[in-house]
Amino acid sequence: MDSSTRVRLIEPADAAAIAAHRVRDVEAFRPWEPAQPARFLTADGQAERIEKLLAGHRAGTVWPGVVLADDQVIGQVTVGGILPQPHLRRGTVGYWIASTAQNRGHAGRAVELVLRVMTDELGLHRAEASTHLENLPSQRVLRRNGFSPYGVAHSSILLDGDWRDSLLWERVLGG
Repeated sequence: MDSSTRVRLIEPADAAAIAAHRVRDVEAFRPWEPAQPARFLTADGQAERIEKLLAGHRAGTVWPGVVLADDQVIGQVTVGGILPQPHLRRGTVGYWIASTAQNRGHAGRAVELVLRVMTDELGLHRAEASTHLENLPSQRVLRRNGFSPYGVAHSSILLDGDWRDSLLWERVLGG
């Protein structure tokens, strides 16, 4: 894994860099993500999305991060669906890395670092994630970070007009 990879809380100033990656990689992400409105690919659209993410962070329901390499934004890693109640201390991990930075260990390192955030900062006990059945690279990232598959969510996401299954992953963090 690339030890120069870092994660930090997303900032409004990250909107332009994220939009640039998303515009360039729209076709690369098409198999894995639902279609987005055109505004999603603009800096203004990303700024609005970031504000909503930060509002969720203030409310304690999300930890939205960016992935950095050499202090440049190269992707995102987010803990969503945070349930901090004593009997449900869990969150769901999601991430993407720009095509220009893939296959260099950044995704694995970002997940490793966000698991530390989940444990040390958020006090969570359980991490969850999901991947498409065909997304073997993402499955390798999760396995290398101690996740285990535990089921299939049938017809869980609509992509290009078809409902697709997702593989569900879990990792107990401790605490």
